[in-house]
Amino acid sequence: MATKPPKGDPVQDAPQVAAPKHAAAGLPAIGHSLRIAQQQMGVKRTMLTLLSVNQKNGFDCPGCAWPEADHRHTAEFCENGAKAVAEEATLRRVTPEFFAAHSVADLATRSGYWLGQQGRLTHPMYLPEGGTHYEPVSWERAFDIVAEEITALASPGEAVFYTSGRTSNEAAFLYQLFARELGTNNLPDCSNMCHESSGSALTETIGIGKGSVLLEDLYKADLIIVAGQNPGTNHPRMLTALEKAKASGAKIITVNPLPEAGMERFKNPQTPKGLTTGAALTDLFLQIRIGGDQALFRLLNKLILETEGAVDEEFVREHTHGYGEFAEAARAADWDETLRATGLSRADIDKAMEMVLASRRTIVCWAMGLTQHKHSVPTIREVVNFLLLRGNIGRPGAGVCPVRGHSNVQGDRTMGIFERPAPAFLDALEREFGFAPPREHGFDVVQAIRALRDGEAKVFFAMGGNFVSATPDTDVTEAAVRRARLTVHVSTKLNRSHAVTGARALIMPTLGRTERDLQVGPNGKSTAQFVTVEDSMGMVHASRGRLEPASAHLLSEPAIVCRLARRVLGEDSRTPWEEFEKDYATIRDRIARVIPGFEDFNARVAHPGGFTLPHAPRDERRFPTTTGKANFTAAPVEYPELPEGRLLLQTLRSHDQYNTTIYGLDDRYRGIRNGRRVVMVNPEDAARLNLADGSYVDLVGEWKDGVERRAPGFRVVHYPTARGCAAAYYPETNVLVPLDATADTSNTPASKSVVVRLEQSATD
Repeated sequence: MATKPPKGDPVQDAPQVAAPKHAAAGLPAIGHSLRIAQQQMGVKRTMLTLLSVNQKNGFDCPGCAWPEADHRHTAEFCENGAKAVAEEATLRRVTPEFFAAHSVADLATRSGYWLGQQGRLTHPMYLPEGGTHYEPVSWERAFDIVAEEITALASPGEAVFYTSGRTSNEAAFLYQLFARELGTNNLPDCSNMCHESSGSALTETIGIGKGSVLLEDLYKADLIIVAGQNPGTNHPRMLTALEKAKASGAKIITVNPLPEAGMERFKNPQTPKGLTTGAALTDLFLQIRIGGDQALFRLLNKLILETEGAVDEEFVREHTHGYGEFAEAARAADWDETLRATGLSRADIDKAMEMVLASRRTIVCWAMGLTQHKHSVPTIREVVNFLLLRGNIGRPGAGVCPVRGHSNVQGDRTMGIFERPAPAFLDALEREFGFAPPREHGFDVVQAIRALRDGEAKVFFAMGGNFVSATPDTDVTEAAVRRARLTVHVSTKLNRSHAVTGARALIMPTLGRTERDLQVGPNGKSTAQFVTVEDSMGMVHASRGRLEPASAHLLSEPAIVCRLARRVLGEDSRTPWEEFEKDYATIRDRIARVIPGFEDFNARVAHPGGFTLPHAPRDERRFPTTTGKANFTAAPVEYPELPEGRLLLQTLRSHDQYNTTIYGLDDRYRGIRNGRRVVMVNPEDAARLNLADGSYVDLVGEWKDGVERRAPGFRVVHYPTARGCAAAYYPETNVLVPLDATADTSNTPASKSVVVRLEQSATD
């Protein structure tokens, strides 16, 4: 039932389907990477660019945040990293002539894939009120337009400043400084939609909202549990680390509703064995029902408590708080309820328990499969309980490992991109810059959408990202954004958010990670600048682009923030914005005086490979919590209830995708090609619901109080998911997640546990 797309936009709802793969990477990954890269960049540019990715004197991959080892391969990138670099370093261009030929209404009919394939933005573009097409505009006029709208606001709180995870440390620090000097903490970011639940749980339990392990800890571990995560698609370089951990003797338990090829077998394309047989990674696959992870870890904790000598009593006594209440709750865990919540067998859990007890050093890794449920924060707290019981935090080869996606999303938060800043951080800003930052909490992503919807926010400024496609409740979000007086997007490429505008709209084109950043200093000479990023394990390092910029009209992100601040704040600001723009080292000097762990920033980041930020629980077994110790917690076990005739849907990425950027229309490892509007359903569930493979259905999301959302026209694919569960790609299914369906405490959209019914499509 393929629908006819606009001219030049491929059909995406009529895929070819084959059996899923049981191994990842290998020669196909090399071939696919080089094919896409050469299509975008040509042969010579492909080789010059890819050989600089993740090198100590090169640029940080704009893809995932997985860390690099000190010793690096000549080709230190994965397939999806190559795709990300190719899309940024592409030779394709989106010029003013393109916008003259395509109205905003036309762009709104195009798929995200088509928009992304058009190439790099070259000029600042402006959509005037009542206009139908973007028009080229000078940078000076662009900043004037932003200043006009901001100064017309009744208060700074009517402006929202969103941040994507690709923003550098320097740009993020300047961005939050500008917003707070303006007078608002409205600094939502992509963390609000992914690992906010991790940060909330870890801050409460161990005192720092980041992971406690370094890369070398994986190689010292006895047991690694990978829960709610698909490294083969989302963090492919992690597979290399897991392969090395296995070679060092580690066992791996994979906890996931879907079997994932990368966790079954990894064919490392950089080794002879990898190109032939590869390495089996998973020792035990627990095919858990969506949302059952808290129940699983609660029962494991009960079993640890019941096993003589299994609890690290000295660690518990010396370093933890709340053990008694936790132990009482854990001992009450019920086998029958756990089996119902998880869909696992007793034999599965017994085998997992054997592996847990045999391990002295255990790491738990997780991603969105744990963080995007209503009960995500209690789930991650239970993971922490599990590790604390056996002293597995602050021990080499052990700890918590939330695996971040975006390449600097963790660094942005470290730099102060947060709607609820710590008082100590605001105090440091005040001492350093001589103004009083606002203390009232700002909007997170969900709150920002509500504020736009309700007319409480009127200016929306996005530093990177694709806000309307990344956020939940797509129709509500788009209607909310269209109510704004002005929307501004600092971007490298086109995406859906450029076609969903306020009354006025600006596109500000910026340099990419791959490009050389030259700034004119006080002496009139151009000096090459570099920026820094923080990876998923708290390592900070430099990133230097080498390519000629895609256009002479691009500005760097730090330059855009500095010029915006000078234009909006004017002479009232005592911050040396002009100095910051000319020399990024001066920004790092200020970061060093404001943010703990960055002392002597410029000297330390000059070291090849950068430096490691301090982490008190890991480094000293010191826990900066409200109790001064690591906190055990107790909460009721929760898991999604599934009404008769319904399925539990999780949203996920395809293999040809990074967040909302669609590189291609294939999901090679899952056997799906040339299409994205598919829903993967267990064959037994499909038979029960009378859903033939290849039939077309509408996905109808059901929430409380009769609230429903609909995503039409999805092809049913019989797939080995956990019973009662289904899976489909985002952003196509974000429409099914109501704005108010969020995680308790963190307010993260609950995109991984959507109750759906599948109705036959009207046009099937």
